[in-house]
Amino acid sequence: MDTRPILYSFRRCPYAIRARMAIAAAGKAVELREVVLRNKPSAMLDISPKGTVPVLLCSSGQVIEESIEIMHWALAQHDPHRWLTGNSESPFRIDTCDKDFKAWLDKYKYADRHPEYPHEWYRERAEHFVQELESRLNVSAYLGGETASIEDVAIFPFIRQFAGVDPRWWESSDYRRTRAWLNQWLSSALFQRVMQKYPPWQPDSAAASEPIIFPPSTT
Repeated sequence: MDTRPILYSFRRCPYAIRARMAIAAAGKAVELREVVLRNKPSAMLDISPKGTVPVLLCSSGQVIEESIEIMHWALAQHDPHRWLTGNSESPFRIDTCDKDFKAWLDKYKYADRHPEYPHEWYRERAEHFVQELESRLNVSAYLGGETASIEDVAIFPFIRQFAGVDPRWWESSDYRRTRAWLNQWLSSALFQRVMQKYPPWQPDSAAASEPIIFPPSTT
């Protein structure tokens, strides 16, 4: 009987991206089930009724519903890049990203749903966090120092989303260090592997009869 862990994911979701990054870096093989958010499979909802991705069903039956916890689960088993070696501010900045920055990012992305203010107003609020990153990257190559850590991996998918709202503005903005840092992650071989496209999973789909093993082979 196959007891490989099962990861429910959605390719573009920043929470799912960072979980897949850690799993791929660790080389921990899981069965990947790509989710269509408007048609979530009942198998996922049965183990995680809140219906958000990523969700990991471990071989033991444990369910991990938070992306940061999935990252730690993978890296605790194998951490070849030493991403778990970070400074004491890492949890604080990740938490700020997930709460304050993400809230403003969503309003910036979907400003038409929040007509109280123009989209520039929401962007300016989100920029407070980007300015903090720029300051950090002015003194070190990565957010936690001279080597990459879980903090960088956890945060860059959200900055990717922020940059994608108005690419022309982003490219002309003052965030030169943050752009270079982001582009380094986006051009990495690991990110390219993580962002491969897969067919959506449902119990009666082809993906169900032939499970997708993630990360994909490099050969």
